[in-house]
Amino acid sequence: MVVESKDVGLRIDKYLSGKLELSRSKVQRLVDKDLVLVNGKPVNNNYKVRENDDISVNIVEEKKEIKPQDIKLDIVYEDDYLMIINKESGMVVHPAAGHFSDTLVNALAFYLHIDDLYNIRPGIVHRLDKDTSGLMVVAKDDSTLELLSKMIKEKKVKRHYLALVQGRIMHSSGKIDAPIGRDPHNRQRQAIVDGAKSSVTNFKVLKRFKNATLVECELETGRTHQIRVHMKYIGHPIVNDPVYSNKKASDFGQMLHSKSIEFIHPITGKHIYFEIDPPREFLDMIKNYEEE
Repeated sequence: MVVESKDVGLRIDKYLSGKLELSRSKVQRLVDKDLVLVNGKPVNNNYKVRENDDISVNIVEEKKEIKPQDIKLDIVYEDDYLMIINKESGMVVHPAAGHFSDTLVNALAFYLHIDDLYNIRPGIVHRLDKDTSGLMVVAKDDSTLELLSKMIKEKKVKRHYLALVQGRIMHSSGKIDAPIGRDPHNRQRQAIVDGAKSSVTNFKVLKRFKNATLVECELETGRTHQIRVHMKYIGHPIVNDPVYSNKKASDFGQMLHSKSIEFIHPITGKHIYFEIDPPREFLDMIKNYEEE
């Protein structure tokens, strides 16, 4: 399709949602997957269309059957509406290219007795990266999922993370307010990008070592790779991060752990708070820095 003068200046997601009768979130996912091309090239969701832009959209997405798998889950809390899970480092949350089995969704499908799934995310309210360990909340029905998702958007769910970062941070606390979007030079990474989505991370120093700092981070927003990108941005990438650190990383992955989660239960009104220690590999890394 070719952009007419009356549509100039519209964001690509708004423009296409009107033309194709798709939701903006659906269009945004297509853009993120490089299934939307403007003049033959992929763009970001904040791209504003120009007159005579030639836009092509591939809305045929491959469907993969997601099979339930009997994978042990570390369930910290469970009731009729939701679960809080301690995800181990190395577990992929949602099936994607190259990971259609052995994911958290496969495990949830088995545990919750869901037969076959196609391109859906049962109960996933928020993600953790594959190599990020720790607590995450899972909804057991659509109504609870919608309520929890709204609570996260409205900042009513408090999430704290432990991060071991390179170098010594000399100030005791800080706030990183820098927009995060897809890296224009590497579509597999995120980066600080002007005009991208607002992203805010608060942190405080817990302990300093000779060549590293242990910090606690609180998210105000929930962008992909947010803490990893923000800590790199201030010159203190996460230790052992295979993507955002220039140093060689071991197979375990980044030293980032979802330490605690706190919210008011959207159905029962109960105050929910859980905290969990990081895995052994994380603690061993801290010990190594202590002994330097």
